[in-house]
Amino acid sequence: MSTSSPLNVTVAAIRPLTPLVREFTFTATDGSLLPRFSAGSHIQVHLPLGDSGRVLRNAYSLVSDPGDGSHYRIAVRRQEDSRGGSRFLHEQVQPGDRLGIGAPANLFAPHSRARHHILVAGGIGITPFMAYVQEFERRGDSFELHHACRTGLTDAYLKHLQQHLGDRFHSYDAEHGKPLRLEQLLHDRPLGTHVYCCGPQRLIDGVRDAARQQGWADTRVHFEAFAAPEPGVPFTAHLARSQCTVQVASDQSLLEALEAGGIGVPNLCRGGVCGQCATRFLDGAVEHRDHFLSSEERTHLLMPCVSRCGSDRPLLLDL
Repeated sequence: MSTSSPLNVTVAAIRPLTPLVREFTFTATDGSLLPRFSAGSHIQVHLPLGDSGRVLRNAYSLVSDPGDGSHYRIAVRRQEDSRGGSRFLHEQVQPGDRLGIGAPANLFAPHSRARHHILVAGGIGITPFMAYVQEFERRGDSFELHHACRTGLTDAYLKHLQQHLGDRFHSYDAEHGKPLRLEQLLHDRPLGTHVYCCGPQRLIDGVRDAARQQGWADTRVHFEAFAAPEPGVPFTAHLARSQCTVQVASDQSLLEALEAGGIGVPNLCRGGVCGQCATRFLDGAVEHRDHFLSSEERTHLLMPCVSRCGSDRPLLLDL
């Protein structure tokens, strides 16, 4: 949660995986072991941008072995149209630098009673499954991994997975005539099989649609849809109980503006999927960008990590 003190880590190593993806290894600054985590966990990395004093807190899946507490590893794709977090990591961070991170949190754990796991990744969505694979192999679980990527750009870990997993690993590149056929992938699978998807929203939607067409129960379909807050028009939010006002910049989330004003809001994902930061609003038009709230809930709740004001009239929050 955002209210806890960050863990201090040192950037022990940086490794380019593709022209777009770099891997970062963190170790505890004081030399102690880092907190244990489970497969599917993520951490929030605190990224100080420039001299403004502004700090982004971006969530990244842990790709390292859950059984090894000596270090954490993440893989980050550079996004030119982002708010600056991935560019900061790619351009500014160097080995030996010190950063703050949040403790691991897990919103995407493997199902404990699944008899077989189908993992479907799109591009950088391969990251949580790197930890899955290591955990599954340690436990002897049955699984297969499918990765849709762009050759030479988003195919991080491709050679390693091909060599290590053999026929349990399958890669796809539509631009090279090898598209991922989701209907075929999920056809005629026995009960006890669960599917997990991480990647672009269109891939997640495709997996969910294909599963429904094949008669899969929703409880057998799992997905992770982290997305950094998108820029928007600047707006104002009034806080009814605190009797104060915050200004939200175009490249800033409402959650970040509240934190900068000393208003702590519980959060885990900062990407509109976990529901931890759901906040009641009393007035104003909201542009909802989350993947959590129902239509009924959106009449009185918003997710400040991704939601923005949808009109010129300020938002009134029950804070």
